[in-house]
Amino acid sequence: MIHERREEQAPATPLIRLASLSKVFHTDEVETHALSNITLGIERGEFVSIAGPSGCGKTTLLSILGLLDSPTGGTYLLDGKPVERLSASQRARIRNQSIGFIFQAFNLIGDLTVFENVELPLGYRGMPGRERRRRIRRSLERVGMAHRVHHYPSQLSGGQQQRVAVARAMVGKPLILLADEPTGNLDSRNGHAVMNLLHELHDEGATICMVTHDPRYAHSAERTVHLFDGQVVDEGDSRGAHQLEQSGFDI
Repeated sequence: MIHERREEQAPATPLIRLASLSKVFHTDEVETHALSNITLGIERGEFVSIAGPSGCGKTTLLSILGLLDSPTGGTYLLDGKPVERLSASQRARIRNQSIGFIFQAFNLIGDLTVFENVELPLGYRGMPGRERRRRIRRSLERVGMAHRVHHYPSQLSGGQQQRVAVARAMVGKPLILLADEPTGNLDSRNGHAVMNLLHELHDEGATICMVTHDPRYAHSAERTVHLFDGQVVDEGDSRGAHQLEQSGFDI
């Protein structure tokens, strides 16, 4: 009998791996431990929400994940590579190429059109104009905002601005989308519509990490990481709870 030799496949490396991560802020004589001993992994294609009370360290953690801040201690691997000791220019390059940001306040530039706002992440890549235009058009079509391409943020509703922000975050095809309270400045109708959009992107393969104070949206993710006083106190599997009714919630 001939036995076929099968090669064992190594387990896939998590897109994000944090080990014993900490963040300490020093102000005058006060030492604040914002994060303590955070160990966490986020798989490719996963939708993770980070929840907890105000001041628990959610936004600090997201800022570190997005390379907007650096940990005081511990290890952060992004796509298998350590990033906590990178130079400012190296961090900026990774942010531009690998991370898409969606902010609560939209963070659109008021004197740029919708097209120009979405184009921003591509402007530093030396990408040919034809390819840039193709990507921008596709991203805006994806979020239902192609008809507003020449409008300015002040001419858009809050929900429309957030859709443009989502298009800007995804236009560069990042490894991960980081969303910081993406529904925080929206009414329930528009918030629901933006969450449906995020779930559609996730169903198409996007990796998403979202900070939210709203328990409805926190539990709509596949997994919820609960923080309290800068520590992970629970990781709940919310798989199956993320289906949101879409009818009647178009922006």
